[in-house]
Order: sequence, then structure tokens, then C-alpha cells
Amino acid sequence: MKARPDRTFRPRLVRSFFSGEAKGDGGLLESPVVVGLGNPGRSYERTRHNVGYLVADELATRHAGSWRKRKKAEAAPITLGLVEATLLKPTTFMNNSGSAVSGYRPEDLVVVHDDLDLETGTVRVKVGGGAGGHNGLRSIIGGLGNDFVRVRVGIGRPPVGVGVTDYVLSRMDSGVKEAIPAAADAVEFLLEQGPEAAMNRFNVRG
Repeated sequence: MKARPDRTFRPRLVRSFFSGEAKGDGGLLESPVVVGLGNPGRSYERTRHNVGYLVADELATRHAGSWRKRKKAEAAPITLGLVEATLLKPTTFMNNSGSAVSGYRPEDLVVVHDDLDLETGTVRVKVGGGAGGHNGLRSIIGGLGNDFVRVRVGIGRPPVGVGVTDYVLSRMDSGVKEAIPAAADAVEFLLEQGPEAAMNRFNVRG
């Protein structure tokens, strides 16, 4: 009895949260934009701070997304069932991530990022909130406000004697790597069923 109403409601929930409009830069945004935060360049590829990039890459692989260069980002359109989305990897370096998403509405964004305040390998979904010391989030909030969804990937706190900058820019450990597919799962679930359902599913403490 419950399956039928849920199936008819799901697309309506997604579309009501992620409504789009024509943007001033000429691009049409009629679907959610998944922003994987990170730094461009080979020296940063496997660092903790680049987990957002890697989640975006995982989603592109799963859904045959093809990356194309834009002025301040790489973008790949993908389709998940009834939802058409765009994957975005800013190429502006972390501290200036906001400039890569300045043409979008915050309520259309799903931002995937590393999080020092979560245990290594933990995946959580959140709507709104502050930057929590994350320079990429700070840049986006400074330009657009905080009315966007985040998929947070825990990297844990640095050990005693290691600075935060050195820690986030060092190579990720196995726990963070193993969280990448789970974070991609969270994004997929969020896009198909909405942020509230995703928080209910992924924010349950085990």
C-alpha cells in the first residue's frame, strides 16, 4: 500500500527542491548540480582535501558522464532515473570555489566535501550550516549564502603535532578511500529521493 504513493511522490519532491532557471552566463540549469570540491593538479589528486573530486569522478564513471572544460570548472551531465544532473569540479583551487558556482542558485547545489569534524570514512548529509573552517565552503557561502545541501565525507582530525593544512593536503588513508563509493551512493539517493530522505538514511549513527 505504501510503495505506490512513494513512487509517485518522489519525482515531485526532487523537482520541488531542485527547481532551475536560465542563468545569466547563458547556461540553462534545470537540474541539480553536484559540486565536488578539491584542488586541480596532479600533486593534489589523492589528498584528503580532494575527496569531493573523487566522489564526482565516481559518479561520472557510474553514469557515463563525460568531463568538459568550462572557464572555472570541469562539468559532466549525467542522468539518474528521472533526474538530470550536472557534476561540477571547480578548477579555481579550493579557496576560490565560490567563483566557479557563482552562476547557480544555492538551492540547486549539492556540495561534496571533506570534513575534519567527522570520523574517518563517515558519510553524512546536511542542509545549510556554516563553513566549519573549510575554505571551499567559506568561499561558496560568501558568494551565495548557505542554502545548499552538503554531502560530508569524514577525514578525522590530524594527529598531535600535525597542522590542519598539512593534514588535509597529505595523501588520504584507506578509510577515506573506502568512503568514496558510499558518498556517491548518498548523492544518488539524495538526487532521487530528496535531502530529507537522504538525511534519514545516511545520518543514522551505527
